[in-house]
Amino acid sequence: MPQDEGSADGHRIRNMEEFAALSGISRPTVSKYFNDPASVRPSTRRRIEAALERCDYRPNLYAVNQNRRLTKTVGIVVPYLADPFFAEIGRLIERRCLEAGFWPVLFSSHGSPAIERDVLDSLRSLRPAGVLLAPLGRRSDRSAVEAFCRAVPTILFDSEIGGAGEAFIGSDNAQSIGLIVEHLALTGEPPCFFEMPPVNPNANKRRDAYRAAMERLGLEPHVIRTEGEDWDFEAIGYRGGSRILAARALPTNTVLCSNDRLAIGFLAAAFEAGLRVGRGPGFALRIAGHDDHPFSRFTCPPLTTVAQNYAAIAEQSVETLFQVIEAGGRLPRRTATLFDSRLVPRLSA
Repeated sequence: MPQDEGSADGHRIRNMEEFAALSGISRPTVSKYFNDPASVRPSTRRRIEAALERCDYRPNLYAVNQNRRLTKTVGIVVPYLADPFFAEIGRLIERRCLEAGFWPVLFSSHGSPAIERDVLDSLRSLRPAGVLLAPLGRRSDRSAVEAFCRAVPTILFDSEIGGAGEAFIGSDNAQSIGLIVEHLALTGEPPCFFEMPPVNPNANKRRDAYRAAMERLGLEPHVIRTEGEDWDFEAIGYRGGSRILAARALPTNTVLCSNDRLAIGFLAAAFEAGLRVGRGPGFALRIAGHDDHPFSRFTCPPLTTVAQNYAAIAEQSVETLFQVIEAGGRLPRRTATLFDSRLVPRLSA
């Protein structure tokens, strides 16, 4: 078992038993304090904390957690941590867990179904209090994800897999895509849709939402399919944008990209092709995206987009998981919460 860290008068304290002996406080009381400081009397808590300071002792919390029936560990799994959307959501979830006294452990599936399975197996061995999972979606091993959700209290966010997990938290793609399609159609030529590879369910949901929004406005939808099966969206946007611009095959001068990372690649392709992107006379092309990627305000020109409610998705995901934990691992019924996005008009469209 991993050793505890600490020292007193040059003597290395190896475990909680030694700390209890040196501090003159019983081992069960010390253990009770580390599980919940408020569970011991204030006078005892002061004695323990004074001994901790005097001995400079720090328990191995991983080992403490593993010896408890219910650990304070919360697993967080995202499909691709290099994606700034998931990095930001992960950051917000981590901070909320820490504030509540839980210990978050963050994993990335790296876009790989095999790695996602391995991550879930590793998490199960950690016996977490609960898990917040953003699955790959279409590429996930569905039976493995469903089995994990039956064994471990799990909240899904960003993308769904059937009825897996106790709840799902995400964005309303119909609302967000409808919002930006209407904005683009009212301020210039109606947009075509540059879709992302179907690496997760949001790809198809946004494409379908685009078609529905165009038809609702009495306009003809135009979907441009992309090539690729990975999460390297900037490269996919650049390659696809270069190809269609070179072929002069755009059906309109307004391009709505399925996400901001695709739009960043498309902006690079337009620059290389010598096309000015923006609104008004003298501009050849308008480009917009979806998500409000942290870098979208710093592209050239700054990218028009719709902002997902990062903070609300993170907060609701964590709060719902806490409800599940307090309820003993299960909710009376599965719930789904979808948040609206807001339009962020910038100079690109």
